[in-house]
Order: sequence, then structure tokens, then C-alpha cells
Amino acid sequence: MERGHYGEDHRAFAELARGFVRKEVAPHYLEWEDAGIVPRSVFARAGELGLLGFAVPQNHGGLGVSDFRFNQILIEEFMAGDCAGVGLNFALHNDICTPYLAKLTTAGQRERWLPGFVAGTLIAAIGMTEPGAGSDVAGIRTAAVDMGDHYLVNGAKTFITNGINADLVITAVRTSPERHRGMSLLVLERGMAGFERGRNLEKLGLKSQDTAELTFTDVRVPKENLLGEAGRGFEYLMSNLPQERMQIAVACLARARVALHTTIEYVSARQAFGQPIGAFQNTKFTLADVATEVSVAEAFVDKCVLELNAGRLTPADAAKAKLWSSEMEFRCIDRCQQLFGGYGYMREYPIARAAADARITRVYGGTSEIMREIIGRDLRLTGP
Repeated sequence: MERGHYGEDHRAFAELARGFVRKEVAPHYLEWEDAGIVPRSVFARAGELGLLGFAVPQNHGGLGVSDFRFNQILIEEFMAGDCAGVGLNFALHNDICTPYLAKLTTAGQRERWLPGFVAGTLIAAIGMTEPGAGSDVAGIRTAAVDMGDHYLVNGAKTFITNGINADLVITAVRTSPERHRGMSLLVLERGMAGFERGRNLEKLGLKSQDTAELTFTDVRVPKENLLGEAGRGFEYLMSNLPQERMQIAVACLARARVALHTTIEYVSARQAFGQPIGAFQNTKFTLADVATEVSVAEAFVDKCVLELNAGRLTPADAAKAKLWSSEMEFRCIDRCQQLFGGYGYMREYPIARAAADARITRVYGGTSEIMREIIGRDLRLTGP
């Protein structure tokens, strides 16, 4: 079934993105997986090609285009190139950080940050998760005390993607004791005294995606680094979560699609008992189920992307896309991996890396349990 939501501009952009992944990323990807980090120069090269910050206004170097289909294409091309970790580094920069920097910044902040953000010379991250606050965003404890002309920040964040490479960290802080209205967003910058990065965390998958612990000890953050209005941080985070969850859904779908195609190729060539593995009924039925699940997810995710572009995507529908796509991805990759036999357990095979990479998608961006809670609330069920 042809996907009808892409136009000629999107297909041309896909060619550009595909060339970048093939030439600049894929040849080095396994080295970066071993190193646990992507060289900063890769972001700069992407910036030169116009692959970063699509929604940033043109007068600050962006395209001024808020069309998530371009973001979707970039994710799909990274997944197709078996470069998931690098792709999600870019997605964090592009899909999650861009709305905050494009919509909430003052004129002065835009001048300071956006040109470098689009050029890839200022890499961005977002600091929400804390050791004691994951899906419960309102439970953060990192404190920012108003000192007149600056805030004094103390606390810690964990599991921060781009945490080592980041120059700008959009940080959720508590500026008053109120659970929701007491949260604000500050941009902490590389080099601020008291802002320290811990170890690059050793993860099960997505190994080239640098993920770090951040600590803040009496960090003086100028008032000029406040994003939006004080006390509205929780509101800003919640308004951007649907796009974050769509980014995850798109990546899950793309990874499952690639796993399906990779497995079809493998079982068509691999022989057992005198015939290709693909000739066995079990293989056909297994891959028929996988192909069906991928196609169904694709239809819903593509529709949600169009709803996001139109400003109509609800938190519940974004949660449905994230829940279904991440659970589907895990089921389908597991089935595909089984068909590789022992080879599916070898990390040199992309299916093994995909299986490891997929495990986190049911956790980050809100666990599957939290997605079900959001969807359940939207059903407006009544009890006794």
C-alpha cells in the first residue's frame, strides 16, 4: 500500500537524508557504538546540509517549516541505514528541543542560540528525568532559587540523551514548592561553573547515543536564560510531549519495518533441511503477522503525523501511537530475531542490535503503563 502523506519535497529531502546517512554515518557507526558517542563534527556536517532545526525561522538559519514529515523522514533514513543511535541523537536535537527554542525564546535568546543550533555547532539536550522522577515529571526536585539577577541551581538529572555533547540543556527546575505551577525551564550552558557531567552511561542498546548524568552545584544561571515565563515549565513540557511521543512512535515503526525487510532477505537466502527457511509455513505465518502489524501501525502513525502538523493531535492519540508502536516493535523484532537462530544473538548482525535498541522504547518518553493511564483517562470511565 502506497504511503500517500509524502509529497515531492519530502521525497527529495529523503534523498538528501539518505545520502548523508550512507556517506557520513553508516561507514563509522560501529566505531561510534564502541566509543559510546558521536563526534560533534557529524552534527556540524548535518547543519551544513540543512538537516537540523527545520522549524527555526529563516532569519536565524532554519527553514521556518513546521512540518513533522521532514522529521519523520530523517528518522526513517537513519533506521534504514541501521544507525539508530545516531538517528535518535539527531531526533532529540531536532524533534524535542526545537519547539522549546523556536517558540519560547526571546529575541536576544534567538540571536544567541538559534544560528548555532541550526548549524550543529550548539548541540541541545533536555533535562527532565531525575534519579527519583521519571514518568512523574511533576516530581522533579532540582531547585532554582531566585537571587535577583540570576537563579542558583542545585540538583541532578539522569538518563540525559546528548548529555556529554550538549552545549545547551533545557532544564526543568523547581522555582517554587507548588507541584505544577512551581516548575520553570532554564537553559544551562556548557562551561557554567558548578555544571558537571558524570559518566557516559553504559546502556544495553543505542550505544552511540551519549547518555549522561548531570549535576548542578550552586550553578549561577542568568535570568536571561529563563525559557518562557517562570512557573509555566510543566505546561510547556506537557504541550510538547505529544511531539516527543510521535518521534518515538515513528522510530519504533521504522525500526520494525527495517527488521521485517532484513528478515525477509535472510530467510530467503538461508538454507535448512534442503530448502530456504522462508519456504517453511512457520516462517511465512510469522512474517505475515509481522507485516500486518507494521502496516497497521504505519497507517495510524502517518495519520497522527498529519494531525500533529494540523495542531489537532491530542495527548491521548499521541499516547496510543507511542504505546502501540513500541509494543508492536518489541513483539515483531523478537519474532524476526528468532528466525535468525543463533546468528540473531550476534551483535554484528543488525537484528541483534535492533533488539537491544528496541528495549528502551517502552520506557522512555513515558512508560507503556503511563500511556495506558493517559488513554484510560481519555475514555472518561466512571466507577461505582
